[in-house]
Amino acid sequence: MVTVSLDRLQIPFYGLVAGAFLTIWLFVKSIQGFRRWSHARANGCQPPAHSVCHSIFGIGMIIELAKAGPEHRFLELIRGWHQSYGPTFKARIAHRRVIFTSEPQNIQAMLALKFEDFSVGSTRRHALRAFLGEGIFGVDGSAWEHSRAILRPSFSRTQINDTELYESHVVSLIEQIPRDGSTVDLLPLFLKSTIDTATEFLFGESTHTLRKEGSSRGAEFTKAFDTIQDVISLRFRVGGMANLYRRKAFYKAVAIVRAYVDKFVQKAIDYRVAVDSGRKVDQDIKQLTDSRYVLSYELSKETLDKTIMTDQLLSIMFAGRDTTASLLSVVFWILARRPDVWDRLRKEVLALNGEKPPFEVLKSMTYLTWVLNETLRLYPTAPFNLREATKDTYLPVGGGLDGKSPIHIPKGHEIIFSVYTMHRENEIYGPDPDEFRPERWEHLRPGWAYLPFNGGPRTCIGQQFALTETGYTIVRIMQQFESIETRDPDPWVEHLGLTLANANGTKVSFTPVKN
Repeated sequence: MVTVSLDRLQIPFYGLVAGAFLTIWLFVKSIQGFRRWSHARANGCQPPAHSVCHSIFGIGMIIELAKAGPEHRFLELIRGWHQSYGPTFKARIAHRRVIFTSEPQNIQAMLALKFEDFSVGSTRRHALRAFLGEGIFGVDGSAWEHSRAILRPSFSRTQINDTELYESHVVSLIEQIPRDGSTVDLLPLFLKSTIDTATEFLFGESTHTLRKEGSSRGAEFTKAFDTIQDVISLRFRVGGMANLYRRKAFYKAVAIVRAYVDKFVQKAIDYRVAVDSGRKVDQDIKQLTDSRYVLSYELSKETLDKTIMTDQLLSIMFAGRDTTASLLSVVFWILARRPDVWDRLRKEVLALNGEKPPFEVLKSMTYLTWVLNETLRLYPTAPFNLREATKDTYLPVGGGLDGKSPIHIPKGHEIIFSVYTMHRENEIYGPDPDEFRPERWEHLRPGWAYLPFNGGPRTCIGQQFALTETGYTIVRIMQQFESIETRDPDPWVEHLGLTLANANGTKVSFTPVKN
């Protein structure tokens, strides 16, 4: 009888414990809710006009996003949502509560005015951590400030204006372009050229993938790098649900890439230790670093931590390699379809009288600048991004039926901002935002409505490096060829990896300059 009565007593006891926990949880949530309500009210916040949840628990939206990538319409899907629900709206995507925005005021607030209120977000950190570790693009707070301080000196104007860095690789690139009018896909050539340039700038030794003598280790490194980028780009778009995608291949590729970079990092560390201790140094390395700037050796002046150096060097390569290659591929995809733009740009190039353009000359080429601006407007290399609120905060617009009131952002909420959509807004770019018209930049000053390289404290530190390499490559190719013709009858087909490119590549033919 006693045993039975004890068992019976246990049921209400556990029920009372569960009830107590539930009561405490509800009490904490009510306090949290009241604080958020008070914060929203104090700042005049209103909910957005639209709150979207496709199917139960928002599963429908994540299915749409996952399908849109392979169907080459991810960016247009988000643009279509903005056209349907407004420039700022709320959505539920599975377990994620997300704010979508394409409004310059909100983007400026996140990236600059309220910088401390937002982080790069757990989705981005988790996507990058296994590959980049504590590299600059996947960390926040003091870790980010430390990374920025280490890397910023390497991208000062004095370090990127040496266009001789690009010359040998552009020459190798041009040698791969047929001179008999046959078809060539420029995209893979640009990818090889930019990784050859990047590895020389970072390590002092190029992979030389454009040359026959390119090393097998360099080719293995490049292939592994491509695998990593494919997996990470999917994790960016879909979030944690993509973590199992190609998991084994991803970690194998990470091991290959980091081992390749570690070799160069160790050389830089050994050299710096020898210099600092007064020992005899490798004369080949001394001659190399005396003659030009090599990031790994400069970075060793700031830290001798091998992991930190590898993380930062990979971060720079990760951000810069495909960005420049994609931009170049899109520029030539457009030029092949717009002979009027080709002719006007080439006229500016011919004014150089065949001279290789130094940095200051490139910056003074007005029409080249307009062409690059317009390409990055219509086809931004980073067409969308996200931030996560680190505390209860608000954005200046998007609330209320008219969308003019502030909108409350609870701690932990993600904000996805579509640069692609913003760059095609009629109110900013006129009645023809989908048209490629470089001349619009003669008087256009869009401010925060134009954001190809992010903004605020996290503005891309490699921006000028990428633009200089792109401009230099365009000029040198146009000095060798008098015309270009498209060999791809299809319209633009979106391919969104880590950067934006045409899914069909850049298939063209060239007519060389007559000697």
